[in-house]
Amino acid sequence: MPIEIVDNSTESRFEILVDGKVAGFADYRLLPTKVVFTHTEVLPAYEGQGLAGKLVGHALQTSADTGLRVVPLCPYVAKYIERHPEFKDLVDTSFGGR
Repeated sequence: MPIEIVDNSTESRFEILVDGKVAGFADYRLLPTKVVFTHTEVLPAYEGQGLAGKLVGHALQTSADTGLRVVPLCPYVAKYIERHPEFKDLVDTSFGGR
């Protein structure tokens, strides 16, 4: 079961692919200095496999690597950051972040 995570900038979302098929996504809005994560979803057939965590971890690391601050409007992304304090410094609190 090969897994790949891609930034589909045309759709403004990170996608996690399993065997080449979209299994989940993390929607975002890109602003000049920050990325606003609005929704994360894993398709029912792929739930319970830890894909959402892999997807969000990758999306946050990509944000860090490109120097973007993060606004976690998506509850899953906010909770992920709470459980992974290495990403707390990315949160843009001036945007009403958590």
